[in-house]
Amino acid sequence: MAPEQPVGIDPRPRNEGDAPRARPPRNTFSWAWVGVVPFFLFAFMFLFMPSVSIFVRSFESVDHTFTFQNILDIFQKSDIRNAYKLSLQVSLVTALGGASFGFLLAYAVTMGGLPKTVRSFMLTFSGVASNFAGVPLAFAFVATMGNAGLVTRIIEGLSGFDIHSGGFSIYNFWGLSIVYMYFQFPLMVLIMAPALDGLRREWREACENLGGSSFHYWRYVALPILAPTLLGTAILLFGNSFGAYATAYAFTGSFLNLVTIVIGAQIQGDVLYNPGLGNAMALGMIVIMSLVMSIYIWSQRRAARWVR
Repeated sequence: MAPEQPVGIDPRPRNEGDAPRARPPRNTFSWAWVGVVPFFLFAFMFLFMPSVSIFVRSFESVDHTFTFQNILDIFQKSDIRNAYKLSLQVSLVTALGGASFGFLLAYAVTMGGLPKTVRSFMLTFSGVASNFAGVPLAFAFVATMGNAGLVTRIIEGLSGFDIHSGGFSIYNFWGLSIVYMYFQFPLMVLIMAPALDGLRREWREACENLGGSSFHYWRYVALPILAPTLLGTAILLFGNSFGAYATAYAFTGSFLNLVTIVIGAQIQGDVLYNPGLGNAMALGMIVIMSLVMSIYIWSQRRAARWVR
């Protein structure tokens, strides 16, 4: 039987002149944790606590008693179901549209052979436009394409035809979808540009050496690699649109019955006042967003395998 090695001694042979191997340091408290304390404190105060408050107040009636009626109303009241349906439709349309056209724009910027100055300008603009939302964005579209907007007046002045007399209006489903597209496109570009840059030249060369065409490369190599990122980004765009409130409220007001606008009406008490129902609807949004983010995290893990 081989003799036991003393504890703390490295059994591997050492060459002459090598420095003595030190023992591994013991686990001690790391002051690096102090740097992340503000983040966890912020997340606890502005994410965890509000979520718990929404969950608790979802079962509270107007007279502050416990009730399940708020949860049941989400499934029983047609106006609430329609609000969820409309919000999901707007989110789905803007997510698919933003993912499709945003991907083409990102491809043109990264792999289309455009000058570097155009790439830098587009990425900078995308970084700004992806955060341009709320009241300023709504006002920009109203001032541009509204009933008395600049573009509307120019078209009427050149053609001599009142386009609104034919039923044209931007304060509808498609008008709001176009407004959402303004910050959906840039967000898609910002996420897809690094993914497209991550496609290695060796993969295309290997496909060409095997007799494959550009179609075969995108069909069997590039798109399968980019598929998790495309899916994850589309899901992120869906959640980004589903939770928007300020843009929709400032742009449409009460023209569209979105779930976020209905929640605001229930809590503020403009016409209806039932904070418990508003919190229950917010709880439903949290559940939907949790499912969306779970799929997004899964897709990002799949995509990370190709960038190691």
